Amino acid sequence: KVETIGDAWMGVTNLGDDQNETHAKRIASFAIDAVAAASKVLIDEDDPDAGYVHIRVGFHSGPVVSNVIGSLNPRYGLFGDTVNTASRMESLSLSDRVQCSEVTAKILQKQAPELPLRKRGKVAVKGKGNMVTYWVGERSERSARMTPKFNAHPMVNFAGDIV
Repeated sequence: KVETIGDAWMGVTNLGDDQNETHAKRIASFAIDAVAAASKVLIDEDDPDAGYVHIRVGFHSGPVVSNVIGSLNPRYGLFGDTVNTASRMESLSLSDRVQCSEVTAKILQKQAPELPLRKRGKVAVKGKGNMVTYWVGERSERSARMTPKFNAHPMVNFAGDIV
């Protein structure tokens, strides 16, 4: 499932087929790959000095409600606390990074123990209070500081909400 909302993009796993054993691992791998791919795309090919595209990604796991919305131009929509929390994970993430909720981090530890998770700590999340979140794909604070962020260039954020 893919949906765009403004400049945000939302992808969902485990809606149709039973992917309970791999859903978090699949979306985490996709998120890491998306950040890496975006960072190689020039904002303006005619002006390389404009820099590269930067995205931030966040995701959360949980139940959703779905339905077809509209009659003139019907579309399939997803709703619920899981979607809202995933959106908050994205909006509170940082450029070129992937953030997930503690709920999803626990699932990832089982589904992908080889995937590095680093505790970000408590983050104030609108409508949820303080939530413990994790950086996905980062081994340590030191390696995160050493990762190039292309911050010398202007930033364009194409946000990715990933549930």
